[in-house]
Amino acid sequence: MIAERSTSVNRSFDVLRVMRLLKRSRSSVYWARSRRDVLPGPGHKRGPKTSFSDAELTEQIRGVLGVTPFVGEGHRKVWARLRLKGVRTSKQRTLRLMRAAGLLAPGRAKRALGPRVHDGTITPALPNVMWGTDATGVWTEREGMVTVFAAIDHATAECVGSHAAKYASRFEALEPLRQGVKNIFGSFAAGIAAGVRLRHDHGSQYVSDHFQSEIGFLGFESSPAFVRSPEGNGCIERFFRTLKEQLLWVRSFRDAEDVRQAVTEWVAIYNENWLIERHGHRPPAAVRRELLAVKVSA
Repeated sequence: MIAERSTSVNRSFDVLRVMRLLKRSRSSVYWARSRRDVLPGPGHKRGPKTSFSDAELTEQIRGVLGVTPFVGEGHRKVWARLRLKGVRTSKQRTLRLMRAAGLLAPGRAKRALGPRVHDGTITPALPNVMWGTDATGVWTEREGMVTVFAAIDHATAECVGSHAAKYASRFEALEPLRQGVKNIFGSFAAGIAAGVRLRHDHGSQYVSDHFQSEIGFLGFESSPAFVRSPEGNGCIERFFRTLKEQLLWVRSFRDAEDVRQAVTEWVAIYNENWLIERHGHRPPAAVRRELLAVKVSA
């Protein structure tokens, strides 16, 4: 109406007269005029324009998935690896393109959890404050079910020791801890791991007198998880999920020795290359080196 002209005086209607007639504020007209030159047109996105089209970025995503040594990585890790290559995009766009191209890993169905009895935290700020250990199983061609033991540092998610054996005895359960003590502290002696809490479940190997005596000799403080509360030992449980998805469930094994060698080789790759989201998509070994450097300088 403001653009119309009066037939009697041949002049356009002014804003004040029109707004009084419509019983509206003039500020809304001025605001709409100011935004008309600023807002992008339909179909355009605000902010800087990306240098990759959807098709080109999808090919970049396929390239990342093709060279990574891991399988089933989600859109967050793909986004992080794109950033390491210098390809800048958003997590939402990466998710949208991976979903459209059928590149997302299958997700597990959610289940309802009961009341949680573990309300604290098991992820300390520094390494060598809390370790976790547990066991899982894998089928082999010659020896049937074989048990895989592992130990990790809760702060960095780094695997400090691994082992595989046909019989899951209390003696075999100690092997990852012995490896971790030797690799992290440099020797195997009484009290050398003093100050480190060891999180474990209530499996027969871990509550046995031999196991408890051995970790007591090394200086570990036993820290059992709550009964029927696996989240209390969640760090090692999450590590085993990665181990299964990336190794144990994707290839076949002859016997326990074949499993042991494969797990040892995979752990070396995991520690140096697996991206941990809670650490800003950095690998566990790099996080350990950074945290220890900060601790020494302090």
